[in-house]
Amino acid sequence: MEIELFNYHLPEDQLALFPASRRDGSRLMALDRRSGEISLQKFSDIKEYFRAGDALVVNNTRVFKARLFSRRATGGKVEVFLLEEVKYDNKVCWEVLTHPTRRVREGEPLFIDEDNSFKVLRKLPNGRTIIHFSSRAEASRLISKFGHVPLPVYIHRPDQNSDEKRYQTVYAQKSKDKSVAAPTAGLHFTNRILSSLKEMGVKIIPITLHVGYGTFKPVKAANIEDHTVDPEFAEISKSSAKAINRVRQKGGRIFAVGTTSVRTLESAEMVKGEIQPLNRPVDLYIRPGFKFRVVDHMITNFHLPRSSLIILVSAFAGRENILRAYQTAVENKYRFYSYGDCMLIL
Repeated sequence: MEIELFNYHLPEDQLALFPASRRDGSRLMALDRRSGEISLQKFSDIKEYFRAGDALVVNNTRVFKARLFSRRATGGKVEVFLLEEVKYDNKVCWEVLTHPTRRVREGEPLFIDEDNSFKVLRKLPNGRTIIHFSSRAEASRLISKFGHVPLPVYIHRPDQNSDEKRYQTVYAQKSKDKSVAAPTAGLHFTNRILSSLKEMGVKIIPITLHVGYGTFKPVKAANIEDHTVDPEFAEISKSSAKAINRVRQKGGRIFAVGTTSVRTLESAEMVKGEIQPLNRPVDLYIRPGFKFRVVDHMITNFHLPRSSLIILVSAFAGRENILRAYQTAVENKYRFYSYGDCMLIL
């Protein structure tokens, strides 16, 4: 299929630069993928679509402050985007993106301020760079103190203090702070809504996918079959797998929060109809024709045109349904992308 089949026009003023004043203050579009029916509501109405025995599967990863601003000894500014901790030359290092890349030299120090610095060890052929802090503890300290929230590049503004809380789900776990982007469909949920769902008899089940920089990777191929998805680490614990299987066995439905949860669930091995625990990188690229085995309903935001994520939701709901829903969202002034409004696909 041609990538242009997944294109649409979004007026610039409907790109959400800031979150709604309240997490659950976003708007909700419910799309029935079988009938094509569309309903426009408030996010707080989402509880109406659940019943006792259902499961809400959430990605409990946490975003860390992945952006650092530094200077060369000559005074030139270098922005560093931390990707992941790696081992290099028997040292604990970080693989990063630098901007501008061409100015950075192997072996040189980069200074955060006059008292804090790190060293450039190696420039890789893939355009990435290996940097080294004096210790893992020092890296943690500098990232915590000087790091900035890694807002998506299409949010054309500096991060603010409020982003530290709002670009994070309420169920993110501190022990899982390895994502460079938020699983944004979960940003709408409040503790109150989660408590209400639990009181209704809905099971809240955590899984993990650490969102990597590849989530922003554009589809450059003219044909979507020629695109690939970068691997990201995913985990479904034994207890979560058991809880998911119990819900399914009793006739409950699986509501997956976000495309990250969908890809994690659908990447897991199935044995005799039961989902198995998972603990490995996954690179599942879901496109039209994919057979969903676990997910019954999906909660997701409105995605970039010609992206792997709009391809994924099109695989789930049908391309025509999705494009019609997006056009309806544009006509009704919905807010798009990470800080935007929400869609429930039934």
